[in-house]
Amino acid sequence: MKKKKPVSSIMTKDVISVSEDDSLESVASIFRTKGIRHLPVRSGKKIVGIISRNDINRLTFGALFDNQEDADAAILQMLSISQVMSDKPRTVSSDTTIKEVAEIFSKAEYHSLPVVDDEELKGIVTTTDVIKYMLEQY
Repeated sequence: MKKKKPVSSIMTKDVISVSEDDSLESVASIFRTKGIRHLPVRSGKKIVGIISRNDINRLTFGALFDNQEDADAAILQMLSISQVMSDKPRTVSSDTTIKEVAEIFSKAEYHSLPVVDDEELKGIVTTTDVIKYMLEQY
C-alpha cells in the first residue's frame, strides 16, 4: 500500500457546490438527479458549510409516506441552507495523504471532506472514495 499517496488521487475533482443563497429545493433536486450525497456550500469562493442528503432527509417525509411532496416542498421553502448545513466544515488540502484522511474519518462523525487549497475548492473526498481505494490495494 502506498502510504504517502495524496488525497488528490482519489477525490472527486468536478465538484458540484451550492451557494448559501440557493434554495433547499434546489439542493434536494441536485441530490435526486446527480446521485451524490454531499454538497459544499459557498459564500463567494469560500467554503462556509456542507450539506448532506441526510440533512434533507431529516426534514422531509417523502421517504416515509406516499404523496407527501407538497408537505416536503413547504418544509424546504421555510428553511434556508444556512439553517440546515453543517457550518465551518473541516477541510483538507490536496496533498493530505489518503491515510491521514482515513484517520480523520475514523474519528469523526462525518463522511465527506472538502479539499481546499488557498481557500479555493479543489475537490471533495468521501468515505466511499477511501474504502474503494483500500479495496484496490487487495
